[in-house]
Amino acid sequence: MDERAKVRRSPRRLVKGILFLVITCGLVSLLVYSPIFTLQKLNVKGAVYLTEDEIAYIARVQKGQPLFNLETAVVTENLLKDLRIESATVKRDLPYSLDITITERVPVATVASEYGYVDLDRQGKVIAAYRTLRHVPIPLITGVSVHDLYIGDDVKDATVKKVLELLQKISPAALNQLSEINAANPGAIVAYTAKAVQIRLGNLERLEDKARLTEDFLQDQQTSPYTVEYVDFSYEVPVIRLKDMPKEEVHQEGKGI
Repeated sequence: MDERAKVRRSPRRLVKGILFLVITCGLVSLLVYSPIFTLQKLNVKGAVYLTEDEIAYIARVQKGQPLFNLETAVVTENLLKDLRIESATVKRDLPYSLDITITERVPVATVASEYGYVDLDRQGKVIAAYRTLRHVPIPLITGVSVHDLYIGDDVKDATVKKVLELLQKISPAALNQLSEINAANPGAIVAYTAKAVQIRLGNLERLEDKARLTEDFLQDQQTSPYTVEYVDFSYEVPVIRLKDMPKEEVHQEGKGI
């Protein structure tokens, strides 16, 4: 008797199960394709050099897409394929936003190439290339140029690599105050601040000391009331020359300023 009752009830359960499945699929479809849950806003954090439009293009997302159709793992993978992005996290922010947090590979210098200019990170990897020089807060290495380098390649020029070794020892805040590093003569490297003050570095030895002295000088210049013509860190004892100072009056760093 019980067995026959179970058999009679089983078709009803099957119908209920199918009905539940249909309703669930309908609700999911309604949720996925509802205009309420479409991408309308991109919240980007961590971007310094990349624009929001560039990030959207790299991530292959565009406004108007159903938010639930965007697989966050795929969007993250798209972002990480771009050499300029070191890490990325992507999250949906209901009802209409996508949160993207990235860490960029940091360019520390720009150098001329045969087709324009390239940006180099601390390890000497090309992370951007363009034809026209852009205004970015990193120094331009002049007096040398690189050839046959494309995005993802590593620089081979020994002088450029040495300059990068120096720059990677300087904090980003101080680095942004440098406008140019002239490396035409590897034995007499000269850096220039954004205010055209010379920092004479000489050869690229004692990099730790010269990087520390350069950073200290750049920090001091933000509050110093004196106008400096140049500083010379090529000697064991650094010197500073103030503008309008008689030629024989050259001060050791930390004295007379």
